[in-house]
Amino acid sequence: MAIVVQKYGGSSVADVDRIRKVADRVAATKAAGKDVVVVVSAMGDTTDELLALAKRLTESPSRRELDMLLSAGERISMALLSLALNARGVPAVSFTGSQSGIVTNDSHTNARIVEVRPFRVQDELERGKVVIVAGYQGVSYKKEITTLGRGGSDTTAVALAAALDAEACEIYSDVEGVYTADPRVVPDARRLAELSYEEMQELAESGAKVLNAQAVEFAKERGIAIYARATRGGEETVVRMLPPRAPGRVVGVASETGLVSLSARGADTATVSSLLALLDEHETGGKQFHLDAADGTGTLSLVLSLENLHDFARLRQDLASHLAGRVALREQVGAVSAIGAGINARFQNLRRALEVLSAMGVAVRGASTSSFRISLLVDEKEVPEAVRRLHRALVTEGEPPRSPTD
Repeated sequence: MAIVVQKYGGSSVADVDRIRKVADRVAATKAAGKDVVVVVSAMGDTTDELLALAKRLTESPSRRELDMLLSAGERISMALLSLALNARGVPAVSFTGSQSGIVTNDSHTNARIVEVRPFRVQDELERGKVVIVAGYQGVSYKKEITTLGRGGSDTTAVALAAALDAEACEIYSDVEGVYTADPRVVPDARRLAELSYEEMQELAESGAKVLNAQAVEFAKERGIAIYARATRGGEETVVRMLPPRAPGRVVGVASETGLVSLSARGADTATVSSLLALLDEHETGGKQFHLDAADGTGTLSLVLSLENLHDFARLRQDLASHLAGRVALREQVGAVSAIGAGINARFQNLRRALEVLSAMGVAVRGASTSSFRISLLVDEKEVPEAVRRLHRALVTEGEPPRSPTD
């Protein structure tokens, strides 16, 4: 039988009643003649609650112990859903990430999948069972439990879909697909019927929460179509290989908060090397790295996300100790990003974005571009209104009203 992989986010399994509804949907898929693998996130805010417990004990928790702690959330969800299905007479079995054959590198709290060995999953499917897998986690080649970072359950689902040669990978959350902006911030945001892998990956990298960027990268490599749907039913967004859109069209505006910008003037090679070595020591990945150098020194800028950086207090101390006076930190920074194929073919979109923020009286703390993205750094408090204004100016202004399926 054809295999379908379904992933349910934390809001979809937040309580017993919602788990029952997910069990009903899974049972219906099985009754329709499909083999079903289900990937689940932790219930509701469980991950945040577990992280808060750790932070009450120490400001800089060990990444290894965090993985041991945080991976427990998905294990609770998988067992409860398996119990619900078996109670309905649908044979089901639950597996952790390691039991499912999710092999990762050894980067704790932000690991990447390097291989999937789904032998146990395949065996149970052949026995007619629904297989429930704990998302967000795996096991390193050192036999250590690892987690995949925020949104990592998406990556688990896509990786399993690829390894099992699944017919489809369905991602269920509390929203109907992907919108031109977060509908909680921009009420008139429109659902997008389809997106290319590149557009979705840039949206995800820029803060859109519906799909995980690493999952989209995995899907693109394997040619897997992703269907983003609401658990309650309704419309969807399909992410797949698509021909390029007309250059310059903005498909959406995304944002992220909880950023820190690092900057250094007159940075020489030794300063840059010391900074990067310190970040590597803390297993901290940066984004929007830029070095403008002349005569051996220059201006360095780098942006860090606190989302998967659980020991920032210690990193801040180490920066002060080793690079005092050479590197400046700005906290409570946010980013707003406009996404679209060929968005920078001309400077029209960048000029318009800068004009919008200038009219708001917002100071732009930094800017970066790619062939699919314009990102502007602003103070965190300015992000929601900046998203609304940029969406109006770049996505909806001057366009006739569209149906929800456009």
